[in-house]
Amino acid sequence: MQVSCKQNDGVLTVALSGELDHHAARETVRQIAQAIDTRLPRVCQLDMSRVGFMDSSGIAVVLDAHRRMRELGGELIVSHVPAQAGRVFAAAQLQRVVKIAQ
Repeated sequence: MQVSCKQNDGVLTVALSGELDHHAARETVRQIAQAIDTRLPRVCQLDMSRVGFMDSSGIAVVLDAHRRMRELGGELIVSHVPAQAGRVFAAAQLQRVVKIAQ
């Protein structure tokens, strides 16, 4: 899993690329947390357009980012969710907790 970040006008975009499974989840959480804690954005957008596979470990990654942003008084938006990851999110009803945009 590759994580790349860019910030513009208070919006931190975190682009994920690769497979988000239990092998990659812990390091991905660490990298996202570090980016949020260092840059203190108002909005964090997780761009998942380049995620080829995601298992249920990806839910923990999203929920951790959501929790960190709420602690800062900010918002998390998950965008460009591929169909396979979308099915994982739907099964967990993640859209009830986190804003998911296309």
